[in-house]
Amino acid sequence: MYHVILVCKYRRKVLEPISNELKLTVADIEKESDFEILEMETDKDHIHLLVKSEPKVSILSIVRKLKQETTIRLWRSQGKYLKRFYWGEKTLWSDGYFASTIGNVSKETAEAYIRNQG
Repeated sequence: MYHVILVCKYRRKVLEPISNELKLTVADIEKESDFEILEMETDKDHIHLLVKSEPKVSILSIVRKLKQETTIRLWRSQGKYLKRFYWGEKTLWSDGYFASTIGNVSKETAEAYIRNQG
């Protein structure tokens, strides 16, 4: 299991009005993927995810898929809104990301932490 944080490009505070749609989009991506999202919560400029996957699936491939798909789908549905913040390019996320295994922290503790973000 991994704790993953994706940050909006330029730390723009764009997620608040589209957070429900973002969560639904992530849930849709999860259904067609080989990983599971156990918990997620958004803040104004980032999202926390608790991701469960098989060891053979790299966290890089998971993050890449989440960032690409959410960007494409949200630009389709929220392009007019996102254009106010990212007028030069169709982007949403910064280049990097944070990912850490949850180690010997219990799943419940990690879920509670993520749930209380935002």
